[in-house]
Amino acid sequence: MTHLTVDNQQNSFRRYKDGESKWSDFQDAIFQAGWSHKCPTYVHRAPPCQASCPSGHDIRGWLDIVRGVDKPPAGMSMQEYAFHKMTMSNPFPAVMGRVCPAPCEDGCNRNEVEDHVGINSVEHYIGNWALENKLAFPKPSQETGKKIAVIGGGPAGLSAAYQLRKMGHSVTIYDDRAELGGMMRYGIPGYRTPRDVLDGEIKRILDLGVATKMNCRVGRDVQLADLEKNNDAIFWAIGTHAGRGLPVPGADAPNCISGVAFLRAFNEGRLKFVTGRIIVVGGGDTSIDVASVARRLGHITQVHDKDRVEHVVLGQTAHDVATAATREGANVTLTSLFPVEKMFAAEREVEDAKREGVDIKGGIMPLEVLKDSNGRARALKMCKCTMDGMTPVPQAGTEFEIECDLIVSAIGQKGDMEGLEAMDNGKGFINADKHFKVPGKDKHFVGGDIVRPHLLTTAIGHGWIASESINTYLKGEEFGKRPKVDVHHFNLIDVLRNMGREPEVFSGDGMRGTCDSKVALHNYEDRSTKDVVPSDELFLGHFSYTKRNKRNEVHIAADQVIGNFDERLKTLTDAEVVAEAKRCMSCGLCFECDNCLVFCPQSAVQRTPKNERALGRYVYTDYAKCVGCHICMDVCPTGYIQMGLGE
Repeated sequence: MTHLTVDNQQNSFRRYKDGESKWSDFQDAIFQAGWSHKCPTYVHRAPPCQASCPSGHDIRGWLDIVRGVDKPPAGMSMQEYAFHKMTMSNPFPAVMGRVCPAPCEDGCNRNEVEDHVGINSVEHYIGNWALENKLAFPKPSQETGKKIAVIGGGPAGLSAAYQLRKMGHSVTIYDDRAELGGMMRYGIPGYRTPRDVLDGEIKRILDLGVATKMNCRVGRDVQLADLEKNNDAIFWAIGTHAGRGLPVPGADAPNCISGVAFLRAFNEGRLKFVTGRIIVVGGGDTSIDVASVARRLGHITQVHDKDRVEHVVLGQTAHDVATAATREGANVTLTSLFPVEKMFAAEREVEDAKREGVDIKGGIMPLEVLKDSNGRARALKMCKCTMDGMTPVPQAGTEFEIECDLIVSAIGQKGDMEGLEAMDNGKGFINADKHFKVPGKDKHFVGGDIVRPHLLTTAIGHGWIASESINTYLKGEEFGKRPKVDVHHFNLIDVLRNMGREPEVFSGDGMRGTCDSKVALHNYEDRSTKDVVPSDELFLGHFSYTKRNKRNEVHIAADQVIGNFDERLKTLTDAEVVAEAKRCMSCGLCFECDNCLVFCPQSAVQRTPKNERALGRYVYTDYAKCVGCHICMDVCPTGYIQMGLGE
């Protein structure tokens, strides 16, 4: 089969090349003419999209629902069925469908055909549909009587609270801000995470019966000893809301501030405009957000001392909206140690920032903040650099200055540990073991950025895994080992159980000759906790070139950016989202393409009877007819069929 690649060159896929006469793998050398001592086995493995997702999404599972392979129960829509599958791991589909940089799409095997599946766009659509149709989470079926304090109401804390409440535990979130959301609210601007969307997804969690104590800081308003006394477990999810200053001389100037503090002041509504020339030092998503916000705010030409950005950011005053009436575009420069094409920020966000007038300079490093006679930063001295891993190496003789009115450092974050010194590991973070338990601290668990600053979806995944560890701890059980591929796996037994078709209970008698018994799943193996299916074990020739259904995006020109805080991403249509889901190759699990049925020369592969059929049990093999020719494995698009030794 041929297909067109993105650059319109002709490509063809062939499993074997002309002239090949020897098996490259010794395991395949058992072939004798047209037969072998092997027989097909149906092997479930984790798809790379899911293995790449820090929150453990069963991505293939909900794409199978949207594409129509996995049918919803009677009376339930496809969207609702997909929503409940999606939120098993992540209760924020509408938020994450907008802002997640989608490592799942980087891992997608479809990249070997033409372009990845638009996983984020499908999640975005389902999340919006759920909010518009006011879907709720089912209430816990029973109460355990156990009480858990969650410290911090950001993505990790809310994720853990959601999972723990579903288990029937009593959960109270303590947060030192007025509203829940953490970095989703105070670190990401509203044109990327619309506040009505964020509020709707948080409300669903609270409606499960999660209690909150807002404007309440542990260590000040409530003491740690009291929390330990009154709760069965404590989950720390306080995030990293203290920014890191530039590690160069002069960085103590009053108009050198952190990116975290800048975005918080903006998202709290205190920061309405900025000074004229701004340098943002970073290269990650936070630096892009700072630069983009600064361009949208613009600057005013007459600035009173009390209105200087640093005073507002530090909470000493707030801007009057009226004073920002005559604004001009702020001159914003974003600098990165890495070249622009290797910056950590999402490529789409980088391109948007450029389009909106942000001057991005890569491959340069700060050397010194140059001050004026009043001690304020007047310029940032920089030079070109190369990178030795994560360490910048300055290039002599390339020094230069960039004049500025404000410097924003977006080079990293740490926790605000004031009053929580007993939990501090000495570096502004809290230590965690592999189960997200705090070493040496009974009852204490931790997750999110306070363990290791990373993505929102990583924090959400921490909350899920920690909730399982907390539940294990509350039951007094041993933790055991986490799976090598630690995600929400497809479970064929659960599928059959929900259909009333699970295997019968094994009595312990008759260990041989069980091929006709109903006590096991015959010729099926689940390796998903250990193995990820690679692209070279799929029959890629089955998939023809199919263009990705991309979301429309509102692009804002540099001269139109001031005051424009409208959302940029649009959702796919109903038809587009189904078409995009159909591009999924269902790596590691059957999606009922019939190739094995059509190409089996012995008619040994048969469809499973309808009254026994389930997702993953679409076909079976009559081993009395099978000669082990491997053809079914060779033409299986998903790598679900593997050959195992038989008799």
